[in-house]
Amino acid sequence: MLYKKKGMPEVNEVVMCTVKKVLFHSVFVDIEDYGLEGMIHISEVSPGRIRNIRDYVKEGKKIVCKVLNIKRDKGHIDLSLRRVNLAQRKNKVSEYKQEQKSEKILEHIARELKTDLKGVYENAGYKILENYDTLHSAFVDIVENGVSLEKFGIDKKIAGKIEEFVKEKIKPAIVSVKGTLKLSSLDGKGVELVKKVLNNLVKSNMEVSYLGSGKYNVGLQDKNYKDAESKLKEALDSSAKLAKELNVNFDFSRKNA
Repeated sequence: MLYKKKGMPEVNEVVMCTVKKVLFHSVFVDIEDYGLEGMIHISEVSPGRIRNIRDYVKEGKKIVCKVLNIKRDKGHIDLSLRRVNLAQRKNKVSEYKQEQKSEKILEHIARELKTDLKGVYENAGYKILENYDTLHSAFVDIVENGVSLEKFGIDKKIAGKIEEFVKEKIKPAIVSVKGTLKLSSLDGKGVELVKKVLNNLVKSNMEVSYLGSGKYNVGLQDKNYKDAESKLKEALDSSAKLAKELNVNFDFSRKNA
């Protein structure tokens, strides 16, 4: 990617790297986030004894590392591959891919404006990154909250083109909350009573599907997990209250989204 962070990383920061040179006892990498070089000692490549370092790293391979030590006077950066856990690796790879896609959007804008990527960064990208940690987070803000890039001092024409293309390419994140609802009644009109409870859920914008044996899939989707949970609770509380009034057994259990 064209954009590089200024300065040097912090100790314990997780960074994306590209393997540049593999030696017998060390690995030299390009730190993609900063455009700097770093070094991984063989002891920090993997736990345990390593017979052949090339079994773990190869030139050109992208790897996620943790910053162990920085010697600012010499510009040396020591990294670790083995101290990055699975969650950190997944998060960093996801973030890196999102930024790649976001930079592709700026490349598209550059073509439309008949300029190059560097020009779009100078006129818009760097101003965005003065206000956001990443391009992707800014673009999500455009889609989900309607933020205007003009307020960051970006030319109206460029801002408009970016916002239009971002809304076309990035869709709002959707979260799902759901569970299984079991309804039953011993009343002679039990079927009708159960339908009343189900209709109450549907009126609350809940998605309901029949599973069989008096069981139903119940859930909803929303842009915000907190809002989704709140709406689910409100609908269930209302329907549970109605079920109690109608003497309908109401048993809800959660599912992972």
